[in-house]
Amino acid sequence: MIEMTGISKAFNGNAVLNDVRFHLKKGEIHALMGENGAGKSTLMKILGGIYSKDAGEIKVDGQTVHFKSPKDAEKHGIVIIHQELNILPDLTVAENLFLGKEKTYKFGILKTREMEQEARELLSKLGLEVHPKTRAGDLSVGKQQIIEIAKAIASDAKYIIMDEPTAALTDREIHTLFKTIRELKDKGISFVYISHRMEEIFSICDRITILRDGRYVGERNIPETTLDEIVAMMVGRELGERFPERKAKIGEVKFEVRNLTVKGLFENISFNVRKGEVVGMAGLMGAGRTEVAETIFGYRKADSGEIIIDGKKAAIKSPMDAMKYKIGYVTEDRKSKGLVLDFSIQENVSLANLKKVSVSGIVKKEKESSLVNRYIRQLKIRTSSPKQSAKSLSGGNQQKVVLAKWLGTEPEVLILDEPTRGVDIGAKKEIYQIINDLAESGVAILMISSELPEIIGMADRVLVMHEGKLTGEVTKEDMTQERIMHFATGGEQVV
Repeated sequence: MIEMTGISKAFNGNAVLNDVRFHLKKGEIHALMGENGAGKSTLMKILGGIYSKDAGEIKVDGQTVHFKSPKDAEKHGIVIIHQELNILPDLTVAENLFLGKEKTYKFGILKTREMEQEARELLSKLGLEVHPKTRAGDLSVGKQQIIEIAKAIASDAKYIIMDEPTAALTDREIHTLFKTIRELKDKGISFVYISHRMEEIFSICDRITILRDGRYVGERNIPETTLDEIVAMMVGRELGERFPERKAKIGEVKFEVRNLTVKGLFENISFNVRKGEVVGMAGLMGAGRTEVAETIFGYRKADSGEIIIDGKKAAIKSPMDAMKYKIGYVTEDRKSKGLVLDFSIQENVSLANLKKVSVSGIVKKEKESSLVNRYIRQLKIRTSSPKQSAKSLSGGNQQKVVLAKWLGTEPEVLILDEPTRGVDIGAKKEIYQIINDLAESGVAILMISSELPEIIGMADRVLVMHEGKLTGEVTKEDMTQERIMHFATGGEQVV
């Protein structure tokens, strides 16, 4: 087992963890939850040897340990599978599995066949039938996730820490992943499972530990607790209804696409969004939803079709063009497309609002500070300062910075692609309220999400895509997960 007691950690004098404890038993799946910035990742990075603790004690199998690196932790059977997978895409599956642990003959010659055979056997045990020579980058994210687990097992891991493991997986891949985790649990391997998806916690975990503001709040056995109790422990208050009541008055058509096509990605996509309307877009991974959004925003060039704003054809060939038409786009890939990670919060928010914070081309610090501080307050971004770097923020707070950037432009059309991915349940409700407020002010919103409860809770109607085509439209009255999945898997619209 693992026992962490009295763990404290501060960065630049800012306390992130204060007297935290965590207890992991053999052969259990233990959820670690808390709002963004609660200290979950920091605690696990200390356990994984990435950070050193300032105070406290860690025991592994009854032995007090002091980790100075991930290698030290790995020697005790502790491995972290990060949200951003550590797969090298240009290497083969076998090369990834044995990276740093290559089997060799004398003089350093690789035992390629032996490694490939071992890779094949290991992956087969995990239910993944792929050729060891397959280029890892050609596999789906779900299969790459299984390869990461295989790497952990190959290094004799007894404790596997998984951070948001299902964030980019399809329902089928999640089912495969959970099956793999349960089989390994039965063999005595323990898991720490970090996720903001409550339904997953109740589906796969045995116990849960909750942190709030860097402190230990409590521990519960999953069968003996409820969603409401966990939420109250996480946020320190009752959350009430998960989705705010929709009050927006839907007006005339603001935005329309007609027969939009990018060959090989999607074809003949036509729909509209009205003022004050939230239109959801659902579909399985790879259905083409994000590609449609990127084309509307000018990231991609359309082969054919039209984009209509206020009844007039819009010439959008770049994101700059889209911004001229008052279109904002919160991308699903915040780290590479939504933020400049080395920039501060202030610089990131200002990037899309330079005209607003400048006079004669010179940025005025007072204007910039006023704008940024307004959205830090409004979105409740947890930060020590507007000048804190984006890369040092938790995932949910990074997402809020991306949202702040586009809210500052005062968009009339807003595309939200997975707006709450990696965001805790308290912050999700705050984002939902902001979406509601924007709709009430007349903004036309297109919201892409893989979480069907979110789509059903927020959208006035839902467009469903399958393999690059719009296969159905579901109104509020007919909105169920079963009906959406019918179209998402290729079912036809019944008129």
